[in-house]
Amino acid sequence: MSISSIWNSVYPVLIAILFFEFIILIHEGGHFVAAKLNKIKVNEFAIGMGPKLFSFTKKETQYSLRLLPLGGYCAMEGEDEESEDSGSFSKKSVPSRMLVVVAGAVMNLILGFVIILCLICSQDLVGTTTVGAFAEDAASSQSGLMIDDRIKSIDGMRVFTSTDVQTGLSRSPDATVHMVVERDGKSVPIDVTFDMEEYEGRQLIVWDFQLYGVEKTPLNVLKNSIQVFISFTRMVFLSVHDIIIGRYGLSDISGPVGAVSVVSTAVKISWFSMFRIMALLTINIGLFNLFPIPALDGWRLFLLVGEGIFKRKLPAKWEYAINAAGIIVLLGLMAVVTFSDISKFFK
Repeated sequence: MSISSIWNSVYPVLIAILFFEFIILIHEGGHFVAAKLNKIKVNEFAIGMGPKLFSFTKKETQYSLRLLPLGGYCAMEGEDEESEDSGSFSKKSVPSRMLVVVAGAVMNLILGFVIILCLICSQDLVGTTTVGAFAEDAASSQSGLMIDDRIKSIDGMRVFTSTDVQTGLSRSPDATVHMVVERDGKSVPIDVTFDMEEYEGRQLIVWDFQLYGVEKTPLNVLKNSIQVFISFTRMVFLSVHDIIIGRYGLSDISGPVGAVSVVSTAVKISWFSMFRIMALLTINIGLFNLFPIPALDGWRLFLLVGEGIFKRKLPAKWEYAINAAGIIVLLGLMAVVTFSDISKFFK
């Protein structure tokens, strides 16, 4: 195997790992900035995990670079233990602590929106949900979908962007989807049948039509960016819903290994695909961290809301026990998902 072929296989993975690390850095950076603004003592801000490569200290905070580019952390005084330091996390007001807790997720969401905005600005046209053309012998055309139909919903899911169209079609359990389209100013319900193809053991609809694009203006670029951001957000919640109801199993969930694999594949396709996946990934991480699950930021936010309402803290021993249990469960789930990712890789 030549050096160039090895490099062509390695560099997409390296870029994917760096992108994943950048998303984590943005998240922890949000916590760090919010902590500093609220005069909370930050003991260490680390990039990466594992053994320390080098570090320096400035204004009571140690900044370190660690060996494994698989995360990072912002360690605040009094965050996970009792502390009498006036600059500790536990000594600050509930609103200040809530701001610090949500700052990481908010930064992930802002990063996602900025990437989406840049992607749409880079396009020649702004996408719509109006059918503009069909592939040759398109099954959807033969079953009632027409050019100039504006798709309004798919299987009951409202459609606002081309991303929504893709999401709606990908979630369909069979070849026939119920659509509502706007045709000649009227809402028309139709059942559209598509061809199916197998992908990674699942039957998926073949998208056999194209959507119109319109000329860019500052207003429609901003509007479409907001709509696509909302579409990505809804995609995350729909995925969680589908997992809960059993539409997808553990084998369909990807962990860090799977995420790196998906991003590295997108790198090989195009920079547009790469940044689109990155936007979805950072939005996913931001929202997931706000779920009220022990060991995540959302759980701490949940406790702070309760403290603000009832003026009482959960006893420290109970909080630590619940967080420890949450960490064990999440690590166990990550181990299972990672094993599944690696199995898929070797297959």
